[in-house]
Amino acid sequence: MALNQITFKDHSFVPSKILCVGRNYVAHIEELGNETPDNMVVFMKPNSSLSQQLNSFHDEPLHYEAELCFLVKEGEFAAVAIGLDLTKRTTQSALKKKGLPWERSKAFDGSAILSEFVEFDGHSQDQDLSLELWINDKLVQQGNVGLMLYPPHIIKEQLAQFVTLEEGDVVMTGTPKGVGIVGKGDSFVGKVMQGGHCLVEHCWVAQ
Repeated sequence: MALNQITFKDHSFVPSKILCVGRNYVAHIEELGNETPDNMVVFMKPNSSLSQQLNSFHDEPLHYEAELCFLVKEGEFAAVAIGLDLTKRTTQSALKKKGLPWERSKAFDGSAILSEFVEFDGHSQDQDLSLELWINDKLVQQGNVGLMLYPPHIIKEQLAQFVTLEEGDVVMTGTPKGVGIVGKGDSFVGKVMQGGHCLVEHCWVAQ
């Protein structure tokens, strides 16, 4: 079976992994009743988690988490996308109570939904990159890099301390408050904004 690919500037990349930062927005930590971590929380999704189809169910109802996502090229964050980190919240809660890893709730097939990747002004990425998620024409999530506990350049530095960032890898940087259940038939619109301009917008209809 061929590995999943993503494209940027008409070039195809095969991500060896999707690196995900958890608990990176204080308001989201509070809405789930979690503790603020002493160190950056990192987990991974496999290549098989990538999908263009937004599902509402995978053994149990799924929750959405909108995130700013970066494409690694030549060791740098070269492009940005809006992504959905789909989560089996019931399973995750049960695993957390037992102190067990999250992969069963986070790394299943189809759990990483990404828009197309586009260029951005990397010099100002820590100031004005933001995301919006609209469901059925209602704004449900909104957040910017300034709200992150670990902004993109710090995420890249800390990841590089223990894992090789390979060409085409994807880094998902955490979600702001407003997560919830994916409803079948719901219309999702995700946006990446910079300096008041929309860099990329993508629509999904939940299956």
